[in-house]
Amino acid sequence: MPYTYEYPRAAVTVDCVVFGYDAAALQVLLIQRGLAPFAGAWALPGGFVHVDETLDDAARRELREETGVTDLYLEQLYTFGALDRDPRERVVSVAYYALVDPAHFALAAATDATRAAWFAVDAVPPLAFDHAHILAVALARLRGKVRYQPLGFELLPEKFTLTGLQRLYETILGTPLDKRNFRKKILAMELLRELDEVEQDVPHRAARLYQFDESKYRALTERGFNFEL
Repeated sequence: MPYTYEYPRAAVTVDCVVFGYDAAALQVLLIQRGLAPFAGAWALPGGFVHVDETLDDAARRELREETGVTDLYLEQLYTFGALDRDPRERVVSVAYYALVDPAHFALAAATDATRAAWFAVDAVPPLAFDHAHILAVALARLRGKVRYQPLGFELLPEKFTLTGLQRLYETILGTPLDKRNFRKKILAMELLRELDEVEQDVPHRAARLYQFDESKYRALTERGFNFEL
């Protein structure tokens, strides 16, 4: 039997900040809204939480429904509750973020999203609600966390060059890194497997390819290893 509360309750939504990387720019996944408010505007994938689902389930459902993206790890970012963040009613949003390789996902907008697309984070269009603020918080979290956890490898293809790895970190951090120091520090961690393969079909001298050794990272972490870039 439904319970009638004495006081009004805020609605709860979830919003998802999904970062990708295309070897040139850090990207974020956006949807174009098909419904009011902000119909036609770009926004983060998300929506209202059903009363019979968890926050995590709601985030995965909304992401699947609005973009077609499934099977990715979402981590809670922050809770946003400004009084005027939604013109419809009092809405509190729990934001999530994820890191993916865009090449692994075929986008398919549905439900109240008319389009889904990747945008460079430094060239996003005006966003609905307070989503520009949510994106800024997620980017700050990523830039801080990528220095002490090897998150960057989740944005790369399975095989990559050291130059490609450095370029990724420079893109995320927004600052150039000394090539010699970067390579020395990364290789000293012994988290990369050097492959007996090189780049193919490149106009320059082919570079050696590497893989991230996730199992070794987990084993080292259990022994107190500290990833610090």
